Amino acid sequence: MTLLARWLPLPLLLSGCVLQGTAEFSANAERESPTRSGQDGRTLYQNNCATCHAPDGRGRPRDQVGFDYPLPDFTDCSYNSREQSPDWVAIAHQGGPIRGFTPIMPAFGDALTTAELSRLVEYIRAFCTDRNWPRGELNFPAAQITEKAFPEDEALIKTAIGSGSTRGAETTFIVEKRLGSHSQLELSIPWLQVDIGPPGHWEQGVGDVAVAFKHVLGHSLDRGYIVSAAAELALPTGDADRGLGSGTSSLETFVAGGFQLPADFFLQTRAIYTMPFDGAAREAALHMAFGNMRTQGPFGRQWNPMVELVGARTLTSGAHAEWDWVPQLQVSINQRQHLLFNVGVRLPLTQRAGRDPQYLAYLLWDWYDGGLLDGW
Repeated sequence: MTLLARWLPLPLLLSGCVLQGTAEFSANAERESPTRSGQDGRTLYQNNCATCHAPDGRGRPRDQVGFDYPLPDFTDCSYNSREQSPDWVAIAHQGGPIRGFTPIMPAFGDALTTAELSRLVEYIRAFCTDRNWPRGELNFPAAQITEKAFPEDEALIKTAIGSGSTRGAETTFIVEKRLGSHSQLELSIPWLQVDIGPPGHWEQGVGDVAVAFKHVLGHSLDRGYIVSAAAELALPTGDADRGLGSGTSSLETFVAGGFQLPADFFLQTRAIYTMPFDGAAREAALHMAFGNMRTQGPFGRQWNPMVELVGARTLTSGAHAEWDWVPQLQVSINQRQHLLFNVGVRLPLTQRAGRDPQYLAYLLWDWYDGGLLDGW
């Protein structure tokens, strides 16, 4: 979810500003369905939406339509491209409350079929003529470790809790800000709690803050892929003597990819190269996340099971790669689906000596879509 909350009238998205009751729409649908079934998206739009949203998709002025709020501009690609089409269809089919919006948008599932609504939505989305903007269908669920390629406006709180000989916790506050169609800035601030010995002696404080820039290199909705490159600068803001930081700046570069697979499966990958500035050993890493997007009922809660394979190796002679796997589950926790929770566990596969399981969780807030209290 990424665009609905910017425009309160989006619940009018497919109503065509025709505010007849559902019963009247149902009666019309019964009479018209034999001939209407072959209508293309343009015809459906002109017959149902253009009265208020205008033939060009820019929306008619408020003094013409009588609404207190401005209608969305479908030609605005920043607004149009972010959402996945099924969310637009869900609101039109079930009405605004299905995503925590105003009931001014009634349910028209008895008036227009899902196939018709899908054609209508695709026509509306074509009002964005700038193909530089990646479509929301390429915004795959966020994994615990494998960063996605899609640029986003999000905030996350991520927690990792160690066990056994690696006791400790790290809570990272992350803010992501999208820049235009292709780019994103990210700020990460970790808060560490570490057991550095003697037993029971804990230290806590801010770790190494990082700033990152990500840019989309290429994407295609038809081919189902998106690829990005990024650079992240980590600063030695943590106290290394207390076990709260590395003691040096480092530069991490990576290439990330997301790929649509059949049956709502997806694959995300990330290849990483890290270079400390103090001349310490460099490191290479590979992350892969494989998952499935599942909906509870036709328009309900999202359940996204995933598993990650995570490997890293210090680039020194005789070093061995460490591989882990991370089963996890992401679920939407409100109707608007702009608040998501993920829980998982990181389990060592190789080099297990001294490496114990790590328990992971995050709360993701897609803040472009609305406030924390919106959409319940």
